[in-house]
Amino acid sequence: MNKSLGYKVTNGIIYTVLSLIGLVTLLPFLYVIIVSFTDPSEYLSKPLIIIPEKWSLSSYKYILSTKMFMSSLGVSAFLAIVGSAISIMVTSALAYSLSRKRFFGKKLFLVAILMTMLFNPGMIPNFMLVEGLGLIDSIWSLILPAITSAWYVFLMKNFYQELPEELEEAAKIDGCNDIGVFFKIMFPISLSAVAAFGLFFAVGFWNTYFNGVLYINSDELRPMQVVLQMMLIQASTNIADPSVAAMLQSEQMLPPETIKMAAVVVASLPIIMVYPFLQKYFVKGMLVGSVKG
Repeated sequence: MNKSLGYKVTNGIIYTVLSLIGLVTLLPFLYVIIVSFTDPSEYLSKPLIIIPEKWSLSSYKYILSTKMFMSSLGVSAFLAIVGSAISIMVTSALAYSLSRKRFFGKKLFLVAILMTMLFNPGMIPNFMLVEGLGLIDSIWSLILPAITSAWYVFLMKNFYQELPEELEEAAKIDGCNDIGVFFKIMFPISLSAVAAFGLFFAVGFWNTYFNGVLYINSDELRPMQVVLQMMLIQASTNIADPSVAAMLQSEQMLPPETIKMAAVVVASLPIIMVYPFLQKYFVKGMLVGSVKG
């Protein structure tokens, strides 16, 4: 089909505008990467750096040699892996149970879950609950309060409702009980939804901040986002935790800005690396189960 000149011009303008918007959104992150690799002496001598003349890994070496940052990296990795795995299992099992018509008390549980979406108890009751369970300053205080989401439960429940009941009946004829049906039949065929929600849970646990501030007192249990926030405050003000102040003012006289930029890159890199592998599941995983109410 021949395309008119007006059609080509319109497409050209649209692509140009979209490219400019995409470039503008990428520029801040590119600047963060460039500054993180800039030699400290060059960064201190120039007000603005587009392409550095001297490249350096000193900020990354400094961060990766910092005990507090490395321990926080391990905590965040544990939260992202273990927390996401537990969240997926809890959310999937709960959603599957609620999707079965014969589940006793189904309406009561649905109303209870719906109430959590409408009314948030607030910070104080949540803190009292975690404290009452004896989870203060425990790694589980970062996992259990965020173990599932009512919104995700409803989406996955709708997904399981769309699956034909003949699958369950055939599995039971072959000798499976309800647990066997879930783990051998339902869970494997819901991998697209599991992958999509798993990434959401992983990003949420990786970015854990508020719960870390509320429930964690020990330096070795602080998640990475809390340590990064402490580093950012110390770099911009003189008010911060003494341990972080000592961390930033040690024998290496690196500019705080290059340390901050390197920390941001290190914190973002794992999620950026995982996202392309799960992106293909996103549309399918999110759309399936989101049509019927």
